[in-house]
Amino acid sequence: MKNKEKKSIFSIISMVILVMLTIFFIFPFYWIATGAFKVQEVAISIPPEWFPLKPTLENFDKLLIPLTTRWFFNSVFVSLSTTILVCITASLAGYALAKKQFPGAGLIFIVFVAAMALPKQVILIPLLKFVTELGWIDSYKALVLPAVGWPFGVFLMKQFSHSVPNELLESARIDGCGELKTFINIVLPIIKPGIGALAIFTFIASWNDYFSQLIFTNSEMMKTLPLGVAAMAQSAEFSLNYGLLMAGALLASLPMIIVFLMFQNYFTQGVTMGAVKG
Repeated sequence: MKNKEKKSIFSIISMVILVMLTIFFIFPFYWIATGAFKVQEVAISIPPEWFPLKPTLENFDKLLIPLTTRWFFNSVFVSLSTTILVCITASLAGYALAKKQFPGAGLIFIVFVAAMALPKQVILIPLLKFVTELGWIDSYKALVLPAVGWPFGVFLMKQFSHSVPNELLESARIDGCGELKTFINIVLPIIKPGIGALAIFTFIASWNDYFSQLIFTNSEMMKTLPLGVAAMAQSAEFSLNYGLLMAGALLASLPMIIVFLMFQNYFTQGVTMGAVKG
C-alpha cells in the first residue's frame, strides 16, 4: 500500500514537472505566433495582451512582398533538394559500408567519423575557393551540392543498415535480384525510420545554415529566408516593429515545424526486426 502511494505521489510530481517544462519551452513560440497577429501598439503594450483580441494580417501584408516570397522559395527549394540528395547518397553509402566487403571500407568509415569532428568553419575557406573556381557562387549549386556528402548522414545510415538481416540479402540474391532491386525492395523498407530521422536533421540543418548561405550568395534574389529576415531586421522599420519581426520569425520557423510533424514518428518507430522466420 505504501509503495502504491509513493508511486502515485512520484507520478503526480513527475507530471507537474513535465507540464511546467512543456509550458516553459512552448511559450516563446506561442508568444511569437500570437505577436505576429498584433499591431505594433498592442505588441509593445504593458501589461501585455496574452492573446490577440483583435488579430490582424497587417504584418504579413507588409512582410509578403515579392522579394520575401522569392527568399521563401529559395529556402524551401534548397532545403528540400539538400534533404532528398543527402537521404539518397547517405542511405546508399551507409548500406555499402555496412553490408559490402571491399578493401578500404574500414578506412573510409574512419574518414567519415573524423570528418564529423571537424567544425564546419574549418572547411569553409577552402570550400569557398573551390566553389568560386567552379563558378557556382550565387547559384543553387553552391547552396545544395556542398552539403550532399554529409558525414553524419552516412554514419547514421550505416548504423541502421547493420540491422538488415543477411539472410534477407542472401535470399534476394538467390531469387535473382540485382543490387539496386535488393536495395529498393529489401533494404529501403527496413531502414526507412533512419531515413525519416535523417530527413528531419538534414532539412533543419540546411534551413538554418545561415553562415554558408551568407558566404555563397551575393544578390538579393538568391538570398534565403533566414538571410532576408536578418537583413530586414537591421532596417529601422523592421527592427522597431515587433509585430512585423514576429511575423518574419513565424514564417521562417513554420517549414521546420511542418517537416518535424510529418516525420516525428520515425524518432520513436523501431527498426523492423525478425523479418526472417525460423
